[in-house]
Amino acid sequence: MFSEKKVFLALVIVCMSFGAVYGQSSFTQGEELFLRNKPQDALVFLESAAAENPGNIRAFLYLGIAYQQLNRLDEAIVLYRQILPQAGPDTALIAYNLGNAYYAKGNITLAEDFYTQALEANPAYASAYLNRGNARLTRKALQDAVYDYEAYLNFEPGSAQRSRIEQLISVIRSEFAAIERQRIQAEAQAAAEAERKKRILDEVTASLQSVADDTKGLSSGSEDVLEYEGEFELE
Repeated sequence: MFSEKKVFLALVIVCMSFGAVYGQSSFTQGEELFLRNKPQDALVFLESAAAENPGNIRAFLYLGIAYQQLNRLDEAIVLYRQILPQAGPDTALIAYNLGNAYYAKGNITLAEDFYTQALEANPAYASAYLNRGNARLTRKALQDAVYDYEAYLNFEPGSAQRSRIEQLISVIRSEFAAIERQRIQAEAQAAAEAERKKRILDEVTASLQSVADDTKGLSSGSEDVLEYEGEFELE
């Protein structure tokens, strides 16, 4: 009898456990799997959650990140673009992840645009500064990249990447200095060449003027018609 009670209680506990699992919402189950870094397992639940409740921004956010983790970038982009206009307080997060998806696809211009949108929604979003700095560095906008890296360090002074970023900033500034030196040198060379050409032109002009003056001196008086005061005698 005692054994039968134990079996019964065990069955009740199992049933209760199954009931708790099946009683969970799609979002709760998907979120749990997502946070346990199981994007493939989380997909079906997050897709259901997004379909069941289009206003559940977090479901869309997690689903988009899961797509990114599985390298399904086009699906992530479509999803983020769909939800971005109604993201509300999560606008910065959605725009930031949309920027990441475009960056992963190699579309640096759109990546930068959406990092900027994330920062417009949340000006203290440190990671958006860092990734926008990377995008700007990729397209050789060095001065803008330095601005973003410095902003990132301002918001994240204890960043584990601080030394690397500071080293990168130093390299970029050295590059600036080298470019500026080259510019000044090129301008000086151009000015010297312009002065040399002007000097040659002045010398040639002066020489031609001298020749013109000499020619005029030799022909002086030849331009007047001579008068004959005598009388013609016809024979």
